[in-house]
Amino acid sequence: MSSQLSFFPDVDEKKIRSIVVKELKLFRALKIQQLNKQELNEKGITIDLFPKLNDNDQEKGMKVLHMQRALNNLDNIERQIIEMKYLTIEKQNDINIYLDLCLQKTTYYEKKKQAIFMIAHCLNII
Repeated sequence: MSSQLSFFPDVDEKKIRSIVVKELKLFRALKIQQLNKQELNEKGITIDLFPKLNDNDQEKGMKVLHMQRALNNLDNIERQIIEMKYLTIEKQNDINIYLDLCLQKTTYYEKKKQAIFMIAHCLNII
């Protein structure tokens, strides 16, 4: 029997990584947006300071909530990797991250891949 049975369809790892990274970068912006909105509410300002092209605040809020849950589901090392790689303002390269975390190169890349796939599963991307 040359083909192996699998319960999971083959997935394109590059495509999954690309989608998750895009969503992580959007998450960073959406968190700032929520903080800005909260600050306006606390100051009693009810108008939008900037023009608004679409009104989907509830969807954006849900995206932030779901991404936070997905990140909270990662183990400590996986979360640190994702935060250092994708959620900081300054772009970090992989070498600096695994050296900062005192990880071996292979361990780092395995953990990074696991984290990306865990986030993809939590967000129902795959």
